[in-house]
Amino acid sequence: MSESQFLQAIDTTLARVQAAVDAAGLPVECSQTALILTLELDDGAKVILNAQTPMRQLWMASRIGARHFALQGEEWRDTRSGAEFFGELERTLAELLGEPVQLARR
Repeated sequence: MSESQFLQAIDTTLARVQAAVDAAGLPVECSQTALILTLELDDGAKVILNAQTPMRQLWMASRIGARHFALQGEEWRDTRSGAEFFGELERTLAELLGEPVQLARR
């Protein structure tokens, strides 16, 4: 994957995350600076999504832990467990919010 393809995939994914969080009506504020998207909850907890261009990965970090995702086909997959990115984001937000979270995938 070329750098430009990777950057396009990151842009698309971060936009999808913002749209999904907004559509779900979660008490989460999204802010983006360059290739870093920060999701901040009302209690100050944060989930930070950022591109790691040299490694062609999308990283997710929160107080729960950090995960690295690589694009496989059209899905971002955890480089260790193989779990799908949006499912892991839902689980992370649910744990931080203390309530079930379901995000639109498209």
